Amino acid sequence: MKFKQSKHPFYILLLICIVIVGCIQSGKANQKKQKLQQEKSFTIEDQILAAEKNYKLLVNNARKANNIPRSLEKNAIKWIHNGFDWTEGFFPGSLWYIYELTNNEKWKKEALYFQELNFDDRFASSHDLGFVFQCSYGNSFRLTKAEQNKTALIDASNALIGRFNEAVGCIKSWDVDSGWQQQRGWQYPVIIDNMMNLELLFETSLLTGEDKYKDVAISHANTTLKKHFREDNSSYHVVDYDSITGVLRSKQTAQGHAHNSSWARGQAWGLYGFTVCYRYTKKPEYLTQAKKIADYILSNSTVAKENIPYWDYNAPNIPNEPKDVSAATITASALIELSQYADKKYLDKAKSIIETLSTDEYFAKPGTNGNFLLKHSVGSIPHGAEIDVPLNYADYYYLESLVRLRKL
Repeated sequence: MKFKQSKHPFYILLLICIVIVGCIQSGKANQKKQKLQQEKSFTIEDQILAAEKNYKLLVNNARKANNIPRSLEKNAIKWIHNGFDWTEGFFPGSLWYIYELTNNEKWKKEALYFQELNFDDRFASSHDLGFVFQCSYGNSFRLTKAEQNKTALIDASNALIGRFNEAVGCIKSWDVDSGWQQQRGWQYPVIIDNMMNLELLFETSLLTGEDKYKDVAISHANTTLKKHFREDNSSYHVVDYDSITGVLRSKQTAQGHAHNSSWARGQAWGLYGFTVCYRYTKKPEYLTQAKKIADYILSNSTVAKENIPYWDYNAPNIPNEPKDVSAATITASALIELSQYADKKYLDKAKSIIETLSTDEYFAKPGTNGNFLLKHSVGSIPHGAEIDVPLNYADYYYLESLVRLRKL
């Protein structure tokens, strides 16, 4: 069979060029699609391996310094200062989570070593004792049942309830006799962050059989529920009370953009705290509040579309504002637990947040980022502290999320 030769070779050549260009463009589109799929691909096991690589390097540096890493400052590791620091329990807590995820005795050994650096701080007069001791010694006791952990947890709980005022119904946050807190005119400030310290008290009641610890926790939660939240279920950061009568004096912020704005990490603290309170008490009002906070967070346009919030939902220069990865990790971990008591939509969102945090945009490669896991967290913009840096508590709640997801 003979084909008739075309009288218009130019058009044939043009057609061939169009086909070739189309194939090239299609190939590029497929490559881009595959790249996006690879970036979005996420497995817990891959992230565990990646976490180990980073933390092997971070532990080596911490051993040399005989200190606990908190963040980065001018591209150098920012270590815990001498004396009590509210973040000092997160690094050993992260090591406990890596041990739990890998069952590698090396991580158990390192966790024990670094938590021991904080043992004497169990008597500190601080509202943050729950952060320090539940995250480190609490996880240690959960995984090993060692008796020394009990001592640390009970002593820390006794110190914590020593800050409770019956007239107010809450544990006092900051002392106001010195520092920047003195300049704010507060008498008895209570911050939403305090909800995170109640888990220690609930656990200590279980350890000892004494109700005094959980009674303080429930009183604190009840007062916070009544006084800290706006009609839209967002939270104020600081509520100040009269130290004698317990009467509410003011509602302010210390780390948010404005008194009436929604500081992103504060919303996460509230969500996590009320979810924990429901776990221990099964009081329906705590579950209701946790769901209300979760729905408020998830209704935020940035969280809905991009998973990672700006440091304050009402920051004035969005989208030219820092995001806060620490708020995202706390939220994700809380949503995983909340999903076990409520709608599974919370689990879907938690997975989506963790997948986003596991991309190269947020998860650091070994040898970078001071060997912390996650980039782009914010400590306190009003104080000019720890802006767009890694934070040890962002890593902690990310690893906790991996533990919780794997258990599911």
